Amino acid sequence: MRRLKSSLLLVVLAGLSLAQNPAERQGVDVARVGVRLACLCGACNATLANCPMLECHSGKPGKEKIFRMQQAGISDQAIIDDFVKEFGSGILRAAPSVYGRLIPYLALIPGLGLVLWFIRRYYRPRLAPASPDPSLARYQTQIEKDLSQLD
Repeated sequence: MRRLKSSLLLVVLAGLSLAQNPAERQGVDVARVGVRLACLCGACNATLANCPMLECHSGKPGKEKIFRMQQAGISDQAIIDDFVKEFGSGILRAAPSVYGRLIPYLALIPGLGLVLWFIRRYYRPRLAPASPDPSLARYQTQIEKDLSQLD
């Protein structure tokens, strides 16, 4: 019975993984071209590779077209040129520069500095005062006197 359940689970998971169309299983190749082309749905300001809308009327067909063209052996630049010819030059997005790729990592530096400052500020061990308070000395002698009477 246990073997039957695990086999059934394996079949269901395999079916679910195959239930995607080629655009949803786009992979690195489609994303490499899609990041250079704008999504034309008008609701987002994303590229074809990362349009956040489900069932986008522009992103999904665009990814499928890129996938089909790549399967036919067409180069990335030829695919981009075909999209520009069909939709105009407004579809082009600039490739991320080195500066654009470094900004997220450079933003971590002030954040880590803030975290370290917070840890050092609030988790610093508190030091006892160097000289005891004279008013506490009176209580200390009273405590010692009371403790000696307990024995």
